[in-house]
Amino acid sequence: MPANTIVSVTCIPLRLPFHHWSPSPLFAGRPRDKLDSALVRVQTEDGTVAWGESYCVEPRALVAIFETLIAPLACGRDADDDTLLPGMQRTLHNLGRSGPVVHALAGLDIALWDLRAKRAGVPLYQLLGGKRRDRVRVYASLLQYYGNAERLDAVTTRALNEGYTEIKLHERTADALAAVRRSTGAGVPIMVDTNCAWLPGEAEAAIAAMRPHDPFWIEEPLWPPEDDRALARLKRACGVPLAVGENAGSVTDLERVVDNEAAQYVQPSVIKLGLSGAWRIAQKCAGTNVVCAPQVAFFGPGYLASLHLIAAQQAEVSLERLYVELAHVPYGRSVPIADGWVTVPDGPGLGADPEAELAEGRYSA
Repeated sequence: MPANTIVSVTCIPLRLPFHHWSPSPLFAGRPRDKLDSALVRVQTEDGTVAWGESYCVEPRALVAIFETLIAPLACGRDADDDTLLPGMQRTLHNLGRSGPVVHALAGLDIALWDLRAKRAGVPLYQLLGGKRRDRVRVYASLLQYYGNAERLDAVTTRALNEGYTEIKLHERTADALAAVRRSTGAGVPIMVDTNCAWLPGEAEAAIAAMRPHDPFWIEEPLWPPEDDRALARLKRACGVPLAVGENAGSVTDLERVVDNEAAQYVQPSVIKLGLSGAWRIAQKCAGTNVVCAPQVAFFGPGYLASLHLIAAQQAEVSLERLYVELAHVPYGRSVPIADGWVTVPDGPGLGADPEAELAEGRYSA
């Protein structure tokens, strides 16, 4: 069997406990004190191991998808075969053009990039044409504090004292933004992610109330998020930059936003769309009025892949860093944050592998 033949594809679901200095926020209608994600481990015949990451809605479902769909199609194939992923996408398309199957393929895609770069002995960004920058700024992305001004002030101040120079909120009111602006003072970029808070007829007034507090962008303002025409109308009317992409079900969804210039920023997630898909969006944005600002709120191989992508793409942007206390910080020693910046890893592949306690399933879901 050739050395580059895939011999195993494994999903390792993780459930990392976290604390955010407040009662647990709600996620999908339930209190949440753990972050679900999934490592993807790929091994070839010669023993080379590579890593990816998939967005994980439900650990049991994702494991089953890998065991019954992804691994049987990938094992036995040449990892360098450019038709592998596109062929799997077409084979599995009738199971959904968005959602867990697509997320599983995204994790496999990241692992294959890691594998190719490792076998070539180069950092992944070299496969994307080389790096344009050595480090990437990360912004502290606060979870939702439901407008509690005292708590928002305390957590924002904590982040600033740790060296972060940009803040993102998951809030929906001008009062919440005003509270954080008082904490930061002028000049500190504050992004506001509303998680699809408003119907098209509500958004313009809500954003107008926030405008005096100088938001850097308003993220995911509309429900439903797929309404690109309403998004374009809001962009023309509201006077504040808009960012979208977290909820994109496919690369095509984001390409449509770019083609229509319906928002100032698009945010492909590598753990949902794959590194190949996110890179396609970055290349499409180059030379346009739309900025590619990759987004990933988790801490695994997808985070590293996003660093390499930002290092290589034309636009210089910051990367999200969920601001919580984790029971274990992935890559905390190998890829540390210093004063709000991360140096892009220069080792082969992604530049770092998951620590043993993660790879061996200590925090397995």
